[in-house]
Amino acid sequence: MIFFNCVSKSYKEGKKAVDNLSLTIEDGTIFGFLGPNGAGKSTTIKMIVGLLSQDSGTISIDSTSDALQIKRNLGYVPDEPLFYERMTGMEHIDFICNVFQVSDRKQRTEELCTLFDFHALSDEIRSYSHGMKQKLAVISALIHQPKLLVLDEPMVGLDPRSSYVLKQTMRDYAAKGNTVFFSTHVLEVAQELCTQVGIIDKGKLLYQGTFKDLQKGSDQSLEELFLKLTEKTGE
Repeated sequence: MIFFNCVSKSYKEGKKAVDNLSLTIEDGTIFGFLGPNGAGKSTTIKMIVGLLSQDSGTISIDSTSDALQIKRNLGYVPDEPLFYERMTGMEHIDFICNVFQVSDRKQRTEELCTLFDFHALSDEIRSYSHGMKQKLAVISALIHQPKLLVLDEPMVGLDPRSSYVLKQTMRDYAAKGNTVFFSTHVLEVAQELCTQVGIIDKGKLLYQGTFKDLQKGSDQSLEELFLKLTEKTGE
């Protein structure tokens, strides 16, 4: 479970990137975190994974606020994955496996590389295309079988087959009782994939719940409903 209670984070001049955010996300959920550019999505994600500290409020994952314990149990794909570019893909995966003490690394590496059609392990990362780096970031996030998967725009750069595989992997992952928290600007993907969505704008949460509840019996798409909600906050 992910639990945010009245969490705020400010940057320069006291402007709040996240403003009094409260969220409860149960295990087994694929949670789509949606919002315009600058809405507070990446700031929220960075607080979940421990790259930023909140100014106020509390964050807990599986009933703990201990940063090290949380990091042991999560996999993270940032919006712009960074690597030691002179490492090979295999060296990077070995590095991640050492950090998370993965015992069955050979089997896990073979399974995930086959799944994502990734066959450049002996090449230096600096030779990779953007899509190959994205695949490596996804494989690295999954290699230790974390309980929480945090993905910031994970489909960017992936080819259609890899995007399909990632979506199916997210479904299977959540079906085992794990949690997926991901942000995306592709609202059709969120509508198709998510069991719950959260919509944020100007640091404030506008909605959390299912797509069906957001529709309220209408036949509007998530894109149409998203635009209505975020237009109101801009008035």
